Amino acid sequence: MLILLIYVAIFVAAFLVVRMGIRRLTERHDFTSLKTVTFGDESAVRADRLASVISVVTIFVLWGAFTGSKLVPVHAPGPFIGDTEFSYTAERADGERDDATVAVRVHRVGEDVIPREIALGEGFAKNDVLTVGAWRSDLVRVDRNDEADERVKVVAIDGQPIAPGQKVKVANGSVTLSERGTPNFTPDKGWQMEPIWLPSPEAVVGRLFEIAGHGYQNSTLLQHLGWSMFRVIAGFFFGAMIGIPLGYAMGLSDWFRGWFDPIVEFMRPVPPLALIPLVIIWAGIGEVGKIILLFLAALWIMTIAARSGVSGVNLSKVHAAYSLGASKWQVLRHVIIPNSLPDIFTGARVAMGVCWGTVVAAELVAAEKGAGMMIMVASKFQLTDIVIMGIILIGVIGYGIDILMRVAERWLVPWKGRG
Repeated sequence: MLILLIYVAIFVAAFLVVRMGIRRLTERHDFTSLKTVTFGDESAVRADRLASVISVVTIFVLWGAFTGSKLVPVHAPGPFIGDTEFSYTAERADGERDDATVAVRVHRVGEDVIPREIALGEGFAKNDVLTVGAWRSDLVRVDRNDEADERVKVVAIDGQPIAPGQKVKVANGSVTLSERGTPNFTPDKGWQMEPIWLPSPEAVVGRLFEIAGHGYQNSTLLQHLGWSMFRVIAGFFFGAMIGIPLGYAMGLSDWFRGWFDPIVEFMRPVPPLALIPLVIIWAGIGEVGKIILLFLAALWIMTIAARSGVSGVNLSKVHAAYSLGASKWQVLRHVIIPNSLPDIFTGARVAMGVCWGTVVAAELVAAEKGAGMMIMVASKFQLTDIVIMGIILIGVIGYGIDILMRVAERWLVPWKGRG
């Protein structure tokens, strides 16, 4: 929640600074700026590149700040690491009390550490030492060295009364008394994320170079990504090859619309993940089953996109073509197809995104190579850096494909948004 609030605050501040300050000093004087009506005009909306840069930098800085990265200049308060101590008051059955000190050394998880040294003291409650990892907690077995014939009871921490199940704040942490009366010390965690939940950017980059050089699960990184791309492109290709003609048929024929509309509308909301058991039964766990799953993920989207494109053709253009003596084939070729391409490209971009999201699930089914397989295997061993690396690579590749499709759309459909 804190990260979200900071992100929203940065968004608002950047918007005010850029739009109210910098943009007024660098206003454009081009065709778009001369338009009197821009709200609702898609051709007048252009992505603000400065906003895109600030957005990416903000995410990176927040990521680094809350993981203690050395790549960013600011950091959120991190976990306490170092030496600290607290005292406890022990009480024997006869009511006699004595104080002792617990010398604590907090270290980074995975590092070798030498425990602190401390004199035992003179009373029946002896001083103790404790080593605990950052973001962790550990019990202080005070009864192991106390000189008492019976089990002593801890009644106070740093002079603050405490009972089983209660917690008190101490220097650089807190102490909770377990139900059996054993103190449990938890060092301050700060605001930074533990690496097992969110590793730093340099840890992810380091893992990327490691896997790129040595591979993972008996395959190189390029092989993992290549197999995922092959499955996605193959599934999308077959989905488009069947979905687009089917969409055209549903948009042009009432019989096709009546026949296939219940099927399409029934299958459209069914998530591809729900089809995995059925696909395994039908096609097995080989490559064919994975491609079929991605094919089904793209099929209904492309069908609806093509049908919507046909339905959205301006009727006056169709009448104009007929008035000029055009045949049905000529109307289809020169009017319907060109005017439906913008919707088809939009559907293709959506379908490709869905396929990329589904490939992770598709590769759960006995895959030996693939980005999704790499992510799922890493998650079983809590290798969060590999998981995040795979997610970023899938996102970057998907975004790259989307950019290529936008370029192809501008090249093949230059009339989009121009009536």
